[in-house]
Amino acid sequence: MNPSLDSALAVADAALRTLFAKPHATRAAPPPADPAGELSEAERREAGALMRVNHVGEVCAQALYTAQAAVARDPVLRAHFDAAAREEADHLAWTRQRLDELGAHPSVLNPVWYLGAFGLGLIAGRLGDPLSLGFVAETERQVEAHLDGHLDRLPAGDTASRAVINQMKLDEARHAAQAWSAGAQELPAPTKALMRLASRVMTTVAHRI
Repeated sequence: MNPSLDSALAVADAALRTLFAKPHATRAAPPPADPAGELSEAERREAGALMRVNHVGEVCAQALYTAQAAVARDPVLRAHFDAAAREEADHLAWTRQRLDELGAHPSVLNPVWYLGAFGLGLIAGRLGDPLSLGFVAETERQVEAHLDGHLDRLPAGDTASRAVINQMKLDEARHAAQAWSAGAQELPAPTKALMRLASRVMTTVAHRI
């Protein structure tokens, strides 16, 4: 089969599985450190909204890594992106599981978020491997800070969501470190600012829908 066609089919398959299939984790969801507390209806809604934002972040992570792998010049780097996407798929499954348990729904705009993130991944990948890795490192750094904020906002009784977020933080920090080790190049300050602005728009909208 034509390699280009193979790549296009793999990209389409990844998008369909991310957006429409039930995600399956290769690791069990991290167990909470403390017993769960009773959540009021308002607390349950807020926890659900926060986990919806985190789920959107994982949808975007799948899009980014898939796009960057598709255009990576180095086969070793392509394998790195593929491996990171598989690990991020655990986060996708865990956040979806928490949404279901909290009685919340995924963002109805997930296809839009996916397309936007995929486009960013293609642009980053086309700029060359060092900048593509720099985009990964900066994304993971911003995600880690964003997750810290969610830990502050989560209801105290939602220990299950807290355990998921803590493990996600550890994984994101490791992905950033791996990107630096692989030769990431620091992004220009205006690019970082634009990434923060785009993230703020996404998180604000996804918190509601």
